[in-house]
Amino acid sequence: MFSLNMDKKDRTQLLKQQALDMGFMGIAIAKAEHMDEEAIRLENWLNQNNHGEMSYLENYFDKRVDPTKLVPGSKSVISLMYNYFTEEQQEDPEAPQLAMYTYGKDYHKVVKKKLIHLYKWMSEQFGSIDGRCFVDSAPVLERDWARRSGLGWVGKHTLLVNPKRGSYFFLCEIICDLEFEYDHPIKDHCGTCTRCIEACPTDAISEKGYIMDGSKCISYLTIELKNSIPEEFKDQMENWMFGCDICQQVCPWNKFSVPHQEDKFQPKEGLLTMKKQEWEEITEEVFSTLFEGSAVKRTKYKGLKRNIDFLKK
Repeated sequence: MFSLNMDKKDRTQLLKQQALDMGFMGIAIAKAEHMDEEAIRLENWLNQNNHGEMSYLENYFDKRVDPTKLVPGSKSVISLMYNYFTEEQQEDPEAPQLAMYTYGKDYHKVVKKKLIHLYKWMSEQFGSIDGRCFVDSAPVLERDWARRSGLGWVGKHTLLVNPKRGSYFFLCEIICDLEFEYDHPIKDHCGTCTRCIEACPTDAISEKGYIMDGSKCISYLTIELKNSIPEEFKDQMENWMFGCDICQQVCPWNKFSVPHQEDKFQPKEGLLTMKKQEWEEITEEVFSTLFEGSAVKRTKYKGLKRNIDFLKK
């Protein structure tokens, strides 16, 4: 067993190599501290009601912008990427579409299990540590911590873009009381490109980019929105029934995406072969079987049926 007194450089290198060996696509580390700039940006975004019905984003503001309040005594925010890109697609071009990340098992559970395994390894190697693991499950500004640590830059579509991996990956974090050698932000490489802004059918991305009106985003409309989808979006959904990948599909940086190696992210049998009519006639029983253990369960049968029916109108 190694000790807490291990040299920071050695500890950092050891952790990063172990994370990659465990299947994470990338890892970088930032100092745990109050996020001054991000706090102002988040407050302005909320004040403009860009979060729609996602009122939970207003909660725990102090903890969202200060990891030392979320995890007392924390010194480091370890950000990791987990690949979900696949070249497999739904076979019927007229069928309602699912975002790529939904094809396999719920990423919250799959990635969290991996993350806990890494955290236990850290405890065994570095001695007793105090920290917590997060996979889109607590008030953590994961995209901003990933940007701070240099895993990528925040693109005009507001997603994190890695210059060697694109953007088809999940983010997760370990916030702990161990110190490491810290990484630094990298340059924004979006340049003059505006493909994501132009491609968004609901104009959810601001004219100059970098600001997302969440209440207009197709992912929000098909997942987060609990009430009826406003009629104004009737001809703007591009046939998406759960989530949306448009801004990622048009992003030039995703030419660097490579297929994932996670068995649990393999599409459920029969999912990609479903035809348009089968989706339109889907029963609750078929829904339960098809999406057992899937992130799509979040919207429940009623929610998915609402989305499909809205596309039919």
